Amino acid sequence: MKSEDHAGPPWTARLAGALIAAAFVAAIFYFAFHQLGYQWNWAAVSRYRGHLLSGWLLTLLISLAALVLSTSIGITFALLRRSSILPLRYFGHIYVELVRGTPLLVQILIFYYVVLEAFHIRDRYLAGILILSCFSGAYMSEIIRAGIESVGASQLESAKAVGLTRAQTYRYVIFPQAVRLTLPPMVGQFVSLIKDSSLLSIIAVNEFTQAARDVNSVTYSTLESYIPLALGYLVLTLPISLWTRQLERKIRFET
Repeated sequence: MKSEDHAGPPWTARLAGALIAAAFVAAIFYFAFHQLGYQWNWAAVSRYRGHLLSGWLLTLLISLAALVLSTSIGITFALLRRSSILPLRYFGHIYVELVRGTPLLVQILIFYYVVLEAFHIRDRYLAGILILSCFSGAYMSEIIRAGIESVGASQLESAKAVGLTRAQTYRYVIFPQAVRLTLPPMVGQFVSLIKDSSLLSIIAVNEFTQAARDVNSVTYSTLESYIPLALGYLVLTLPISLWTRQLERKIRFET
């Protein structure tokens, strides 16, 4: 049964509160930039808006592909770490600890110039998707595993008692509850993945951050180049957060 939340404030009050908070933040930044006395040069940067847009679109495509693939990897290795077959279980352990214990920058260099080169994968964009997916998949695996293990043993025994198979138990008992518990940390990992895509510039992937660097190197307008970068990433991450909050309300149940 879905929980009955107490009636919150009306939408007009929420809107007013959000506008007041946004105005306060805007006032802080306006004061800071005004004190700086910076001479803006938007005209020079605007000439390269097409380059920035193409970098933003590339970041969007890479991030979407990596989101889907990393989720699949996370589910797979979460199940491997619960496997009764010891080599599979330890393989999952090694993967998760190795990825989580080393910097993404080092992983990009080793995966691209050593591992992927050995398999003759030289497409930088495909390599970027695979590297981001493997990196984020390790974190997703731990999030999903924690959600699975949070389901009470009594529910698993009940599922076995009514004749559900192992696959059916995961499908109808474990995963619906695990999703509710893991959704907030998964969203945080999704947001991190999008921002981590900026490191792909070290293997010459012309994503959004690299595009901003290119514009800055030509125009010498640092703030004008990087403020659109910040706003562009916000456009990518904010809808995910808002959508997830709505989804959380829909699937919230009494415990």
